[in-house]
Amino acid sequence: MALTYQQSKLVRDTIPALREHGEKITTMFYRNMLRDHPELNNYFNSVNQKNGRQPRALTTVILNFASNINHISELIPKFERMCNKHCSLGIQPEHYEIVGKYLIMAFTEVLGPAMTSQVRQAWEKAYWLLAKMLIGREQQMYRDFESWNSWRKFKVDRVVRETEDIFSFYLVPQDGKKLPKFFPGQYVSVRVSGPQGYLQARQYSLSDSWKEDYYRITVKRDEGARYSNSVSQSYFHPGVVSNMLIDSMPAGSIVDVSHPAGEFFLDTNNLSNVPLVLISAGVGVTPMVSIVNTVQQLQPNRQVSWIHGSRRSIPFEEHVAHIRRANPNFQTNIFKTHLASSDVVGVNYNYDFRMDLAKVNPKDLHLNHSGTEYYICGPEQFMLEMSDYLKSRGVQIQRVRFELFSTGDLALKNP
Repeated sequence: MALTYQQSKLVRDTIPALREHGEKITTMFYRNMLRDHPELNNYFNSVNQKNGRQPRALTTVILNFASNINHISELIPKFERMCNKHCSLGIQPEHYEIVGKYLIMAFTEVLGPAMTSQVRQAWEKAYWLLAKMLIGREQQMYRDFESWNSWRKFKVDRVVRETEDIFSFYLVPQDGKKLPKFFPGQYVSVRVSGPQGYLQARQYSLSDSWKEDYYRITVKRDEGARYSNSVSQSYFHPGVVSNMLIDSMPAGSIVDVSHPAGEFFLDTNNLSNVPLVLISAGVGVTPMVSIVNTVQQLQPNRQVSWIHGSRRSIPFEEHVAHIRRANPNFQTNIFKTHLASSDVVGVNYNYDFRMDLAKVNPKDLHLNHSGTEYYICGPEQFMLEMSDYLKSRGVQIQRVRFELFSTGDLALKNP
């Protein structure tokens, strides 16, 4: 049942307080909930808890919801990403009961007298309006996953070093059953036992086209945030799962893997012939390689332009170069900021500075084609900059897609 006008107003009236105290509310929410339900640590990213990113992300979600309480339908595309991540982690309806209880408790504790019984009732109703929408979509996704709607055991068949800090893992299902197809650009969650005794899962893009007997993911070492002074250098909040996979999961290791998910993908069920422009930086190359490999198999005559920025080495460099030599419809523009003595301009790089789309030949961006599709993957600030440039050149946002993994960052999503 929808909120009444008065209830909607009460929710909207809390927005100033949520902006002022939002992070305090969400920090308290996580602290109290995980204290009383420590088993939920198996679902949350321990690193993002420590560095404050998860509370900030939840604050963003709450503010987006409260600000659009009368236009919930407009949020559906944005919440699609959340549902995909929830299903990749195995979130179930009963978890919403717990979250709702502790979220309202945190509201009440921080907002104090402003959280009247009427405001509390309005927020409880608003929360369940959102929760039921998400639960319904997630149940539909679980049905689409068919028999694989939980965790499945995979063996690390082999590990390939792509660059000095990026590694590909070839994962083979232990049960030997044929793997379901996925859309290029989607991810799987990989779960391992964390150092504090809880399970930890992370999402990794599938970095190859579909194969029925294995999935490939490509993982970058996460050293954490660097801090340095005149005496020493250290890192805060290094990645748990990525580093564990690279350091402690050789061939023969067993990991838990979820069904492929994610709303950032090339829809191979509805392919078009319009040009395709892929823009990536760093390990953002991974979903792009999956898209490139799939298009080469299904649409080798389609115009594809890949623009990539890297500090030094480029993952899959030889593979991409081979495609470029073999297929004139595939073009690349490579930006590097740290050249090696063996680097040759026009061979393994084109520009020796940070990525700047203004330097790229407009023909390679296919700006003159009103239907060109753009896919962007990389650090969030990078994606914002690339998107802003495309918009400044008249590209409608509906033709630009982003890959985001952090919970709650909705500003970049398509409307």
